[in-house]
Amino acid sequence: MTTAWGQILPEEDSRTRSDTGFYVFAVGAGMLAGWVDIKVGDLLFTALLVLAPCMVLGLMRPVRPWRWVIIVGVLVPIAELLGYFLLKQRISRVQVYESFLAFLPGIAGAYGGALLHHAIRHIVGEK
Repeated sequence: MTTAWGQILPEEDSRTRSDTGFYVFAVGAGMLAGWVDIKVGDLLFTALLVLAPCMVLGLMRPVRPWRWVIIVGVLVPIAELLGYFLLKQRISRVQVYESFLAFLPGIAGAYGGALLHHAIRHIVGEK
């Protein structure tokens, strides 16, 4: 399979497992990061809670790492909104802007994990 830019992607084999469990893990990790962002309010800890699962997911499923960034990262601002409307948490405008910064460590983690996957495959000698 090739992309629009001519890059060759690994074929999705019919014998490979479904990604459903990985999507469930991504949603759970994003919800946890969002909850911690509401309760603790520490941007660095939230960034760590976005970085780590994105890196693991990028390592395990490296074909399209941007999907893990979107799933995990988008749940942090959604949790902010749900906390504001449902839990009556009073959040500042700065905290809302910070929640969108969760995408940055997610990008680094997912693409770093995918790069690590390809480096391991290269070292081991798999094609």
